[in-house]
Amino acid sequence: MAAVTALEGGTSPAGIRCNPREGQTPAGTVPSASAAEAAVANLERALKAVTTLEARFEQLHYSMAVSEPLRENGDLFLQKPDRMRWTYKDPQEKVFLYKEGVLEMYLPEENQLTRSPVSKEALETDIFGILLGTISFLEAYVVESNPFPTEATRVRQVRLTPKIEGEFSHILLEIDETTWLLRRAIFLEWAGNKREFIFSRVRTGGRIPASTFTLKVPPGTEIIDDTDGGIRQGR
Repeated sequence: MAAVTALEGGTSPAGIRCNPREGQTPAGTVPSASAAEAAVANLERALKAVTTLEARFEQLHYSMAVSEPLRENGDLFLQKPDRMRWTYKDPQEKVFLYKEGVLEMYLPEENQLTRSPVSKEALETDIFGILLGTISFLEAYVVESNPFPTEATRVRQVRLTPKIEGEFSHILLEIDETTWLLRRAIFLEWAGNKREFIFSRVRTGGRIPASTFTLKVPPGTEIIDDTDGGIRQGR
């Protein structure tokens, strides 16, 4: 699987139009910037200022092969500069732990832990890169306003089109005008599939226990370590 883009089994993380009020310029932006560029600049600044972040998330996978999306949900924990944990609770329990360039995927039902390196490309184009603040939006993307159906209020909606062709044709972001943090991210693939992340109950600056970013698995767990090419049982 690509480090953060698989769609099955071990899936990893990555109506109402809301238009900016006329004459309002987001705090800290330059007057010459478009509304969309100003919004992503504020998002980038807000993410760079984050030291820790906790949130609930819902993840939806839309496939050309099925009519209804696969829905998953759980909790996200992030600690700068390079630690992130996605704990999935429904419909299948699983954990994705990113730390220092390595992604660990634990599937309790399969009694299996997989370790794999995360590519530089994934960190610059997927949800991981956005949340960790490794992306310069204006350097990597053509940024445009792009209203799309939402139930949220006080949000900015933008479209990111990669300047260098990659896995995604474009990305849609919904940014909270109050915090300038991410509320939704939709990744659209060239094949027609898409992944959507919806974040809620976002809290920043809190203390996250160090144990959150360590995976402890039961004895006998199959460990597939793609960082050194080895397969072994247990720890």
